[in-house]
Amino acid sequence: MGTIAQVLIGLVALEHVYILYLEMFAWTTKGPKVFKGSLPPEMFPPTRTLAANQGLYNGFLAAGLVWALLIGDAVWARHVATFFLGCVAVAGVYGAATASRRIFFVQALPALVALAAVLLGS
Repeated sequence: MGTIAQVLIGLVALEHVYILYLEMFAWTTKGPKVFKGSLPPEMFPPTRTLAANQGLYNGFLAAGLVWALLIGDAVWARHVATFFLGCVAVAGVYGAATASRRIFFVQALPALVALAAVLLGS
C-alpha cells in the first residue's frame, strides 16, 4: 500500500479509537455534546452500557485497521485493509440511513476515501 493509503487508514483507525473512548468512557460526560440531538440528555446515563458495547465494536474496527498497517506482506495487508474499511463504510452508511445523515460524512466517507486509496495503490 502506498503512503497516502496508509495515512488515511491510520486516520480512520484514530477516529474509531476516539469513538471507542467517547462511547466506552465519556458517554455521560462528553457524549451529550458530541452526539447532540441523537438522544435527549436524560437518556445518556441509562444507555451507558449499550454505548460501551458499541464502543467496543469501534475498537475492533480500529484494531483491524492498525493490524492492516502492521502486516508485512503487501497483498495480505491490502486484503485486510479492504475488509475493515468496508466494514467501517457499511456501518457508516447504515448509521446515516437509520440515525443521522451526519454519520455518512464522519464515518463512511473517510473510510470510502481510504478504501479508494488502497484499491488505487496510493
